[in-house]
Amino acid sequence: MDADPHDDGWPQAGRTRLIMKQPLALLGTGEPNEEGSMLARLDPETVMMMGDNPALPRMPKAPRLLDFFRLRFQDLTCRHLLQSAKLALDAGMEEKVVMACLLHDISNGALIRSDHGYWSAQLVAPYVSEEVAWAVQYHQPLRYFADESVGYRYPDGYHRFFGPDYCIPDYIRRDAAIARAHRWYMTSRLVTLHDLYSFDPTVEIDPEIFTDVIGRNFREPAEGLGFDTSPVAHMWRTMIWPNNFL
Repeated sequence: MDADPHDDGWPQAGRTRLIMKQPLALLGTGEPNEEGSMLARLDPETVMMMGDNPALPRMPKAPRLLDFFRLRFQDLTCRHLLQSAKLALDAGMEEKVVMACLLHDISNGALIRSDHGYWSAQLVAPYVSEEVAWAVQYHQPLRYFADESVGYRYPDGYHRFFGPDYCIPDYIRRDAAIARAHRWYMTSRLVTLHDLYSFDPTVEIDPEIFTDVIGRNFREPAEGLGFDTSPVAHMWRTMIWPNNFL
């Protein structure tokens, strides 16, 4: 039987563990791939990182959604998701909207930023209603297009992030049009509305206020996220052990 990487008696304990950056973190940066030099350093006391990284908080053996908020998500993403969901809650939105707001940028927390709406939707799809996952996915293309009926306009921040001459990709235009014609359009549109102004660094929100909403709208697997048989379990495990060599 394989050793449990949560066990302090795991063979890597006490050894030097080398962390190789994921390929996506290097592409386009000009930073060299250190694979050759790292492998040359291996010996009985120097190994590649696998399992729990002592520099990270240890996750429970059966982690739940809020464990990722507390122990893995970057502060900016965690704060933003909580603020967005709280805005929706305070505005009296339906729980499906609050839940979608809580999850809409979840991929940014500890996985990947590129196409974050699509990644986030895939990450949560086995555990939420189809409508919530749909709203999470389509908030990404809808963010680029105004809707005066709810007071949503193109984000000022996008001019700063991408420049005033940024051209919206064709797939984003296509998917925004698909979303606009869909019966769940307004669910996703309300995510964009409560997404826009939710980056206040002075506002702290206790994640526990969403415990009941999560309990009614997110199916927590008994084995813990990352250890059930869902097709996305590996994505949650990647956030638990983000520095694994393989």
